[in-house]
Amino acid sequence: MAKIMVVDDAAFLRAMLKDILVKAGHEVVSEAANGMEAVDKYRALRPDLVTMDITMPVMEGVEALKEIRKIDPSANVVMCSAMGQKNLIIEAIQSGAKDFIVKPFQSNRVLEAVSKAIG
Repeated sequence: MAKIMVVDDAAFLRAMLKDILVKAGHEVVSEAANGMEAVDKYRALRPDLVTMDITMPVMEGVEALKEIRKIDPSANVVMCSAMGQKNLIIEAIQSGAKDFIVKPFQSNRVLEAVSKAIG
């Protein structure tokens, strides 16, 4: 069971991801609505895994990923993106993201990415 932080500016998407993760036996220890909040909460909680939306207000997901990796170079971050964000996904993977999942979320793909990241 992993301690996971779910980061997305859309509350219903956080709820959807949380539901998938909790049903699979993981613990969602925190949620954040933007990258800056995610970085602050990561620093305080050090979850096993972060699911990070790419497009958010205040601080984008890729920037937040880079900040989290400065705090903890071994951080496990899985990016969440909409279709058509290929360049951002490539940048995220190059910046240390372990995997990415595409919206709308499919539970088997979410859980596969989580397992791969925390392997």
